[in-house]
Amino acid sequence: MVNKIFLFVLLSETCASLALSQSRPPTMVPKGRCRISFPSDSRIEWYCYGAKSEKALEGLLGQYLEPVLRFNRIDRMHALQGAYIKIPLNFKDVVGFTPMPQKLEQAKSYCRYLLLDLSEQFLGAYEFGELKFSLPIASGRGHSTPTGIFKILGRDRWHRSHRYTITGTNIPYPMFWGVKFHVSKRGSAFWIHSRDVPGYPASHGCVGLYDEEMQKRFYGYPKSPRLLDSKKIYLWFFPDGGDNDKPQMYPEGLPDALIEIK
Repeated sequence: MVNKIFLFVLLSETCASLALSQSRPPTMVPKGRCRISFPSDSRIEWYCYGAKSEKALEGLLGQYLEPVLRFNRIDRMHALQGAYIKIPLNFKDVVGFTPMPQKLEQAKSYCRYLLLDLSEQFLGAYEFGELKFSLPIASGRGHSTPTGIFKILGRDRWHRSHRYTITGTNIPYPMFWGVKFHVSKRGSAFWIHSRDVPGYPASHGCVGLYDEEMQKRFYGYPKSPRLLDSKKIYLWFFPDGGDNDKPQMYPEGLPDALIEIK
């Protein structure tokens, strides 16, 4: 009888351990590997995950791939280059995630007001004080992104850097869907534009947004572009814009539009 009881307890513990191990992703890593980089990270329960392949990542996240990438402020290309990303315990917690306020008092008089929060690496697009959409960004690292209130000084659908190239090539870095908002005393121009978004500040001072079409063109990945945030911002500011746009400058600033960076 004692042996039967012992065997029952042993089997119960074994099954419980097996069930627990199956509930954990095989590439789950210590939480410390994922830096808590943004104040709003603490709003959502998550664990740290080391992405090994596109198939594994998409198999884990399924339809929640895009909101999880946005929560991490990272693009698909960087998520698969040995990055550790934060996976919410409940995927639905990051659907529509934004750290930006829903209403913005100082934006009430403007039909287009863009607020960029550098501590959150996120922006919010407001129309007469109401948040219309929000997007992750990659701001300056080492080279600071200027803060303050700015007017829109220009636009350039096919803008390219005159100073920086794609790493390992002589190709000028593509700054497509460019929105110019500041020129320093030294003559350096600052833009909101397409770039890689690696999950942390990484630019030379400009503000970068997802553009998977640009990444596919120059890196060959992703095969099916979906995240096109730089285009979204550009067309929000310039509804008449498109692929055939020619560069335009606004010396006095675009009417009824402001950009605030804090």
